[in-house]
Amino acid sequence: MNKPKVQFPLKPAGREELINYIEQKKLKDIDWKKGRAFCLVYHPGEERAKLIKEIYNMYFSDNALNPTATPSLAELEAETVSMCADLFNGDENVRGNITTGGTESILMAVKTARDWAKKHKPHITKPNVVLPMSAHPAFMKAFHYFNVDYIPVDLGSDYRANPAAMKAAINKDTIMIVGSAPSYPHGLTDPIPEIAAIAKEKNIFCHVDACIGGFMLPFVKKLGYKICDFDFSVDGVTSISADIHKYGYSSKGSSVVLYKNADIRKFQFSLYTKWNGGVYGSPTMTGTRPGGSIAGAWAALKAIGMEGYMEMAKVTMDVTNKIKAAIESIPELELIGHPDMSILAFKSAKVDVFKLADELNKNGWHFERQQLPPSLHFTINYIHRLAADEFINDLKAAVDAAKKFSLESLATGLQVKAVKGLSKILPSGTIAKLQKGGDAPVKKENTAAMYGMMGALSGTDDLEEIVLDFLDKINSVR
Repeated sequence: MNKPKVQFPLKPAGREELINYIEQKKLKDIDWKKGRAFCLVYHPGEERAKLIKEIYNMYFSDNALNPTATPSLAELEAETVSMCADLFNGDENVRGNITTGGTESILMAVKTARDWAKKHKPHITKPNVVLPMSAHPAFMKAFHYFNVDYIPVDLGSDYRANPAAMKAAINKDTIMIVGSAPSYPHGLTDPIPEIAAIAKEKNIFCHVDACIGGFMLPFVKKLGYKICDFDFSVDGVTSISADIHKYGYSSKGSSVVLYKNADIRKFQFSLYTKWNGGVYGSPTMTGTRPGGSIAGAWAALKAIGMEGYMEMAKVTMDVTNKIKAAIESIPELELIGHPDMSILAFKSAKVDVFKLADELNKNGWHFERQQLPPSLHFTINYIHRLAADEFINDLKAAVDAAKKFSLESLATGLQVKAVKGLSKILPSGTIAKLQKGGDAPVKKENTAAMYGMMGALSGTDDLEEIVLDFLDKINSVR
């Protein structure tokens, strides 16, 4: 069924009409201001947010495409990069840029490694990157865009990267090795010193993906938690990505990608000197670079400062420890590994975690569902000080509800088992075709069967086709 077409407006709408329309739309969104979203949103408190917004709005229309037109933005970006380099124990040689988010930072790191290898290792015609299975899919996007192969390596029994296995996977065409600080799925920091040592020995790049942990781990470490070194203090680390709009609490979207020195960073740049319009040079993926995001990133670091980040980190870790203790007290649940900071996931051998997720969704909680193994993922930040006790109570009640027999849970189990069996005997693509055609919206509180089937079909053409169809639907007018 075709979606209704939205026509281009003939006349301008009034302020009240637009505000009312948006307010109605937002009623569908997660209620993150009350701490009910354990993903996507990071909030430093109203006073801090107000100041960051004010400085963001001062650059609402500004474009950092041409630094000669907006030298103030170039200065704010340079100051932000310098503050981040200091936080990550870099010296005066470290260079970097602000990007639109972690994905762009990772794209830039992969592009830089590829182009560096073209010059310094010209014998490599099919470059590849070795990385753990827990590495963020943004790397796979980068590999696809930049025509780079990749070699995923199984995790160790502790769900962290396995340096020995990664070293064994390196071949003559490897240009970079990757570690996470921490990995998104489980909140576990990979053994970066061992990974970086391998990179140095093999004369290849070592990128540390600290997109989610870069503005949390340094402060957690200062609080006395045991965190392995992961930054430029580690010999062999050549680049780091870290999202300022996550635990840095800046406006969306702002991330930073840093390199050990200027010679490496030059391979990030895009340059074309034969254009009729003049010489075109660009430091990152985008041409237009929103001034507000750069100013907002600078404002967050300056407005919060070391003292503010330490205070928020302590509160966040206290809340995390409370939630971890609650999970560990529930016999049906099992934490995955020993999370290093405020990201955690749990699995269960006694209840269907996707059914449990549905129960939590009914009470308005939003978080991530994961596979391999089936688990629920929670990113805890400063705002969750407002909701931790309520969440713990609802979690315990949800476990009890998920344990109860119901025809719905029976049907879900039978459906997943059927998909597992059919996937073994039907031609590739058959299940995807059977799933097509439905226009009924997916309700987040009724997805146990869907996520169970996705786990059963993981890595298959059927699942890819189903997800592509789903992406098309949610990115269309409705």
